[in-house]
Amino acid sequence: MRLDKAILDTHPDFSRSRIEGLIKSGFVTVNGAVAEKAGMKVDPEKDEIDVTIPPPVPAIPLPEDIPLEILFEDEDMLVLNKAPGMVVHPAPGHYTGTLVNALLFHCPALSGIGGVARPGIVHRLDQETSGVMVVAKSQKAMDGLVKAFASHVNIEKTYLAVCHSRPRLDAGRIENLIGRHPVDRKKMAIVDKGGKKAITNWKLTSRTSQTSLIECRIETGRTHQIRVHMASLNCPVIGDKVYGKSALDKQLSPVPLRQMLHAYKLKLWHPVLNKQMEFIAPVPKDMEVYL
Repeated sequence: MRLDKAILDTHPDFSRSRIEGLIKSGFVTVNGAVAEKAGMKVDPEKDEIDVTIPPPVPAIPLPEDIPLEILFEDEDMLVLNKAPGMVVHPAPGHYTGTLVNALLFHCPALSGIGGVARPGIVHRLDQETSGVMVVAKSQKAMDGLVKAFASHVNIEKTYLAVCHSRPRLDAGRIENLIGRHPVDRKKMAIVDKGGKKAITNWKLTSRTSQTSLIECRIETGRTHQIRVHMASLNCPVIGDKVYGKSALDKQLSPVPLRQMLHAYKLKLWHPVLNKQMEFIAPVPKDMEVYL
């Protein structure tokens, strides 16, 4: 029997997603050892399965003194260089140490902007993705930035991806539909129908014998868009545990600890001052070693 099914039999009030979250967070042990995955095989009659219920977390994120690399700040918005590994807002398994916790310490008045769970958050980056992010500090800025990011008007987002191999061409434009993978629902995929339009303009900027640095200017912001599109070029992002090639990652020195994707440049119109601004986040050192 699968571990998650065994737990569901003894805890029928739990949802499958909560059980999976408890397992991933290390709150489930089998015969004294922390369970590795929800699908591991167990024998409920012979194996000792212990489930620890963690204490409740605060509904409202708490301020935490976490350093931020701020690129620009005024009364209405803040632009920062998000560190790799930082989760943007509290979520199961990550209720502390997030960007929101850091922002609330830096800007105490932020708590009233855009909701209590994700105050000031206009857009997101994956946990392992580094780079430029903009945060609204006033409701007027929040309204203007949310509208701009949703419509993709007066917004230009440029990423740098260090990828395996080399694309067949030196530049191109990918335009297709991205939706949930038909089999693995945790992944995104290029689909024929039922997805959302995804557009990535890319160009090869440099290469080594093993890697390519590819600049990606995206016209849409679909989940995992660049990672899916680079994989479609047979040039997966180095360190990408979902769409990448772990065998190739292991051949690199050092072996990557995260996906080598960086939000390099962001152009936008200031929602209050009504002028165009451009922000650049330097390439992180852990990406430079592969260039």
